[in-house]
Amino acid sequence: MARPGERAVRAAGDGLRIGELAERTGVSARSLRYYEQQGLLRADRDANGYRRYGPDAPETVGQIRELLATGLSTDAIRELLPCAQGGPGLVFCDRSCGAVERQMAQLDAEIAELARKREALATYAHVMRQRRDQDRALAAMALRSA
Repeated sequence: MARPGERAVRAAGDGLRIGELAERTGVSARSLRYYEQQGLLRADRDANGYRRYGPDAPETVGQIRELLATGLSTDAIRELLPCAQGGPGLVFCDRSCGAVERQMAQLDAEIAELARKREALATYAHVMRQRRDQDRALAAMALRSA
């Protein structure tokens, strides 16, 4: 077994190679390497240096994708993965509650900001329509008086 910070060397044929994991999960090899770089997914290396993923890797990739879809950052997901067990969702732990609540608060702030921007655009659109209608009315009056 590898010491912390080191990669284990697996026997050839032991575990999933990156292409196999990509095919099983529908996630590109590039994304899998990124997840590994971000500390979300762990790969050992076999004797020739190829990545080998453990049998739990497809489930882990599914959890990563599910959490990314919520808008969580990879930093937050790294914090949450220990709380993700056995399929979709998270098991209660202090980390999971705090990270999820922080993400919801951030989304609430973004929604409020988007609503403010939409209201400002609606005001501009209303004023533009009024001016367009006024311009058309003036043009029609000018044509009648000509």
